[in-house]
Amino acid sequence: MLQVGEICRKLGLNPQTLYFYERIELIPPPKRTESGYRLFSEKDVERLAFISRAKALGLSLDEIKDILKLKEGQSLTCQAMHERLLKKLREIEDNIRQLQGLRDELLPLVERCFQKLEHSDSSHECIVLEKVE
Repeated sequence: MLQVGEICRKLGLNPQTLYFYERIELIPPPKRTESGYRLFSEKDVERLAFISRAKALGLSLDEIKDILKLKEGQSLTCQAMHERLLKKLREIEDNIRQLQGLRDELLPLVERCFQKLEHSDSSHECIVLEKVE
């Protein structure tokens, strides 16, 4: 059984993260010592490591909670996991497309700013974001 500090060092987590996960029922309430210190089992450590890995892959806490419920009910099939990961992949690809579009809009503005910097008095108000007709 490990205490909060030991778990945090082992997994690179903040103690507040553990308390938050417990509060939102992402992890079950750990056992406690007589003086109230939380004690985590190896199974708890494995669950926390799984949560950390899933977060690193971009899964939200709600998505992780959903996966853990399936896992606990022993219905986390490869098909169920595939569907969730494919959905997340599509969300990430959509975000990438949106960010690329934003980048494509910003690049000409940056270039216009640069050109104005080279050829104008720096005391003039910047109008780069004004609509160009």
